[in-house]
Amino acid sequence: MSTPIAIEPAEARNRLRVPFQAGFGLVELMISIVIGLVIIGAMVALFLGTSRNNREMFTASSVIENGRFAIQLLESDVVHAGFWGTFVPTFDDQTSDDPPTDAPTAVPDPCQAYDPGDPAASWPAAYRSNLVGVPVQVYDGADVCGAVVTDMSANSDLLVVRHADTCVAGDANCEAETAGKMYFQSALCDDEVPGYVLGVSGAAVFNLTRRNCADFADLRRFISNLYYVRDYAVAAGDGIPTLVRSDFDLDAGGNLVHRPAIPLIEGIEAMRIEIGVDNLSETGGAVNYAAAIEWVDEETKEDATNRGDGVPDADFIRCTAGAPCDQDDLANVTAVKIYVLARSREETQGYVDGKTYSLGAAGDVGPFNDGFKRHVYTATVRLPNIAGRRIRP
Repeated sequence: MSTPIAIEPAEARNRLRVPFQAGFGLVELMISIVIGLVIIGAMVALFLGTSRNNREMFTASSVIENGRFAIQLLESDVVHAGFWGTFVPTFDDQTSDDPPTDAPTAVPDPCQAYDPGDPAASWPAAYRSNLVGVPVQVYDGADVCGAVVTDMSANSDLLVVRHADTCVAGDANCEAETAGKMYFQSALCDDEVPGYVLGVSGAAVFNLTRRNCADFADLRRFISNLYYVRDYAVAAGDGIPTLVRSDFDLDAGGNLVHRPAIPLIEGIEAMRIEIGVDNLSETGGAVNYAAAIEWVDEETKEDATNRGDGVPDADFIRCTAGAPCDQDDLANVTAVKIYVLARSREETQGYVDGKTYSLGAAGDVGPFNDGFKRHVYTATVRLPNIAGRRIRP
């Protein structure tokens, strides 16, 4: 007889085939940890790389932004140099037939003290005439305004810009006339032209009138700004080179002076200035303000032989201690060339600046061999208030 085969129920067989369920083993756990660490490391590296790239982009953007802003700020002030409302100095007036009497006789001290109690002695007529006739001055060292410019960088020039305010005191968006501040008033009445008053508000000296010779002419605030670069922004030693400005205004004690410089744009490491001098006429003759204007043709009066033509002659020049610009140079400035070296505020890891940077006739600066990134910006600014008077239509 055959032995009967026992047949297990299907459910029992399936139950026997189910593998034993258990947790991760040590090897599996270690592999999981390694994979996790690799993923975390990759994410950290990606984060650090992105942060570094963002920081470098910010650094490059700040250099570009600060350099362009500095050029724009300086240009916006320089372009107004020599603006005196409706007043035109007789030495620059090509409609005048008489020998000029107001041509600058000396380079004015831009920080000469003003005494409101004795204005005629502190700012005599000749000095005021020089201020008006020389709207731009440049120095390559802090040899003037010693009480104000005490911290100028070795890689900076001192730029002086003078003009009347472009808006009339009290008009919309313009400061109201303020007692104790200095204003400029030019005449429009035929009996008073040419004429101007440069004085302090409240001194009862502004008596020039409009074309109707009855109503008083407008007052415009007298603007005198000193620009230079120093080696710190807020506190000496902070290491942030900065473009600064000292303006002529009332100080905390109510005195009319060039006030201590205030920071304008951080990251500006150097500034050099060159001037374009218009000292030759259209015919090539030398400018001569000691004589009346002379014309090639008295009938047409198109070409003056002893007055400038509004265009700089020869190369732009620098005003240095060894070769200072005199009143004849400065009275004939019709263009200004500005060089600015912008620097990042923070150093870039692994970067070494071995470049040299050309600042025109002042020569090169660098290499600095540090981790800061730099860029040179330059602009040539035409002075329309001076050059425009010399161009014949």
